[in-house]
Amino acid sequence: MLSADVARPRYDRSQLRTGIVHLGLGAFHRAHQAIYTEDVLEGEFGPWGIAGVSLRSPDTRDALAPQGGLYAVAVRGAGGERLRVVGAVTEVLVAPEDPCAVLERLCRPAVRIVTLTVTEKGYCHDPATGALDEDHPGIRRDLADPGRPGTAPGFLVEALDRRRRAGLQPFTVLSCDNLPSNGDTTAGILRRLASLRDPALGRWVEDAVACPNSMVDRIVPATTPEDRDAVARRLGAEDAWPVVTEPFSQWVIEDRFPSGRPAWERVGAELVPDVRPYELMKLRLLNGSHSTLAYLGYLAGYDTVSQAMADPAFARLVRGLMDEEVTPTLTVPPGADLDRYKAALIDRFANPALRHRTWQIAMDGSQKLPQRLLGTVRDRLAAGEPVDRLALAVAAWMRYVAGRDERGGPIDVRDPLAGRLAALAAGAGGSAEALASALLGVREVFGDDLPVTPAFTAAVTAALDRLVRLGARRTVEGL
Repeated sequence: MLSADVARPRYDRSQLRTGIVHLGLGAFHRAHQAIYTEDVLEGEFGPWGIAGVSLRSPDTRDALAPQGGLYAVAVRGAGGERLRVVGAVTEVLVAPEDPCAVLERLCRPAVRIVTLTVTEKGYCHDPATGALDEDHPGIRRDLADPGRPGTAPGFLVEALDRRRRAGLQPFTVLSCDNLPSNGDTTAGILRRLASLRDPALGRWVEDAVACPNSMVDRIVPATTPEDRDAVARRLGAEDAWPVVTEPFSQWVIEDRFPSGRPAWERVGAELVPDVRPYELMKLRLLNGSHSTLAYLGYLAGYDTVSQAMADPAFARLVRGLMDEEVTPTLTVPPGADLDRYKAALIDRFANPALRHRTWQIAMDGSQKLPQRLLGTVRDRLAAGEPVDRLALAVAAWMRYVAGRDERGGPIDVRDPLAGRLAALAAGAGGSAEALASALLGVREVFGDDLPVTPAFTAAVTAALDRLVRLGARRTVEGL
């Protein structure tokens, strides 16, 4: 029996039909897009159940299946904790176990939207250009055997082709990942993969498939065993995989859904004609600052973002990064209060109720840096302005992926390029200048322009030298 103060679905779940398939069912989706859909179902019930798909691990399915897809969301802030049970997820599939089942769900006529939170690396693209990586091993496999895909683009293109052949309307593809112009980027990836299979399919995807841009914002740390225990005590029941998040949530979406959509705007989402100004604000201010805190904070020995923000030197660094290096590159959306937004970010980062680990944020940096930091770098350099704090963040990533912390212990670097980055670091022989030069040559991260831009390479090399000699804490304090 659930505790009386726990909110729970008020609609009849037995009548819930699946209208959305979500690829990449993880904590973020369950604390963000699924909540908006849950709120719509509470106010205006409709055919918007979510079939979740795990593209790699069965862990989420194994946790949620015995619970009928139900799970708890703990919202933690200065005012305490609110707990609710979410019912919008109708089932969870594991793609590697049964790709045919995933394709069958994607091809159901009732499915009108496919959403994605597959992280930057899940798009099988070149982060520096946004184009499909045609040499990606997963893409090569999907081209060779399209009927049993393994990648998100492979599943989408095969399902779209089957719908085309069956005379079904295509679903809308809604990326909810931190990619610049994520819908446009997704459209280009799908169009190119479809064209490689069949030029006629590529033209149909370009003409018929809507890929709106969107911006998502909510901090969702990885759930810990302590979180599970705390939620179970409050819930009055066991939950194998609850999610923990903050009170703040934002979702900005371009309103292009030819096949229909839930009334997300009635529950707080913003439907706009152009997401790009909102996206740039979030990517550069929130995500850029998060990555900066992650690498420097980890190196300084801070386990969580809130611990780093409790250090006045780190708080000054983040505010200076936002005010002096990021803000001048932004076009502020109509009606937005930039100073208020930045102040809210500082408060959110400092929230001690969320244990958002620096190590978690530091994952997949080779995929994240181009979007979170290097676009800002390029704009600053084009304006002839300094990039000192941005260069320090990049240098901290270099120090981190070298694989040894400041006490000589190993760092568990999780990155698609981890092996290559480690080899480059080993070849640098402990020299900051050699390490900077080697890593700046990784074209997938830095492109062709930044490695030959002296103002950038000199700033990064100098920052990396300070990190190696002084350590992260003293380097940040000395800014």
